[in-house]
Amino acid sequence: MSVLTENNISLQNEISILKKAKNAVILAHYYQEPEIQEIADFVGDSLELAKKAATTNADIIVFAGVHFMAETAKILNPSKKVLLPDINAGCSLAESCPPEAFQELKEQYPNHAVVTYINCSAEIKAMSDVVCTSSNAERVINSIALDKSIIFAPDKNLGRYLIEKTGREMLLWDGACIVHEAFSIDKLLELYAKYPLAKIIAHPESEEHILKISNYIGSTSGMLNFVKSSQQDTFIVATEAGILHQMQMDVPNKTLIPVPAKEDNSCACSECAFMKMNTLQKLKACLKDESPEIILKERLMKAAHRPIKRMMEL
Repeated sequence: MSVLTENNISLQNEISILKKAKNAVILAHYYQEPEIQEIADFVGDSLELAKKAATTNADIIVFAGVHFMAETAKILNPSKKVLLPDINAGCSLAESCPPEAFQELKEQYPNHAVVTYINCSAEIKAMSDVVCTSSNAERVINSIALDKSIIFAPDKNLGRYLIEKTGREMLLWDGACIVHEAFSIDKLLELYAKYPLAKIIAHPESEEHILKISNYIGSTSGMLNFVKSSQQDTFIVATEAGILHQMQMDVPNKTLIPVPAKEDNSCACSECAFMKMNTLQKLKACLKDESPEIILKERLMKAAHRPIKRMMEL
């Protein structure tokens, strides 16, 4: 749980007033700062947020997350105004897959089905046959005919995990999330030695050696549900530390221990600097000014909508 300052409470109240006046909805990812999660209308992972964005009646969507998430909301709501509190809140994974280079790969393998993880740019989605999230990736891969070869992008770690789970051979793009690749196996093992009864839970974007020693591998929502339903009372958590806020609210009597990054850091955890670029002050300003706004060309939105729609149908 976060400790709200008087200033943050005041900002939250001002945001609530603005939100009502402008018929806006605030969608926030689990990796956002706790005070943003607390003011949001809906908090979720990529799949949940995409579903919510597709069904909202609000005139304005404020996406407290990163750029590709706000783009997805715009693709699903081309006539609505979609705002991102900090336009520079990017994603290391999305940026690891430049559209020009990916187009070259597609041209080399024209008969491959293209499956892309939702953590990619609108341009990459537009080149895809179907999009997936970590929640539904296995189902998406299994929906493709067995005689069809597959390109999977941009996350090689999730791709390797899916190869193991589905038994399908896939051509993997060499991309990764710097946060999920930052976990220290040595520090994790030290924690496990200290808490030998703990369950290790990890996001499939993590590196293979982290996944091999994990008791549960799943999406952000999957990890939350696992912790809630498990009889165990101690968990070592290998994903972005922002999830701990919601997780601790769900299981206040359980012990949650974040896996540290390889580098020394002040929080003894692994945080996404892009996710943390959004603040309450920026959230208020973007609602007040209705900016920064996500603007995409109509042709791009239509092309990117097709693979997202296919995912939703699955």
